[in-house]
Amino acid sequence: QVQLVESGGGLVQAGGSLRLSCAASGFSFSGYAMGWFRQAPGKDREFVAEINGRGISTYYRDSVKGRFTISRDNAKNTVYLQMNSLKPEDTAVYYCARRRDPYSSYSSSTTEYRYWGQGTQVTVSS
Repeated sequence: QVQLVESGGGLVQAGGSLRLSCAASGFSFSGYAMGWFRQAPGKDREFVAEINGRGISTYYRDSVKGRFTISRDNAKNTVYLQMNSLKPEDTAVYYCARRRDPYSSYSSSTTEYRYWGQGTQVTVSS
């Protein structure tokens, strides 16, 4: 079955960096776009970044452009989110997710994602 396991979250001071990883199994990894989302307390889950199956195309929400980088290693079935210049407003639980359909075009909608990891907490102190 499809499994997504995130790791790498933690507590960091503002301006610091973290690298999140998401290990995937149970499906043909390179055939699916993968995304990162986040959810802060009392707020809706929001799109952070997406990368296509080949790792060529990437998309970001405006507030993280220039600070976050999504990447993937298809040989390791792993997707990453490198987060630099972190801000307190980046504090949230971060989730990786797999698109519902293979070879899909870009989408930032949660409804287009079928499988989700358990989440990893990122806390940025001021």
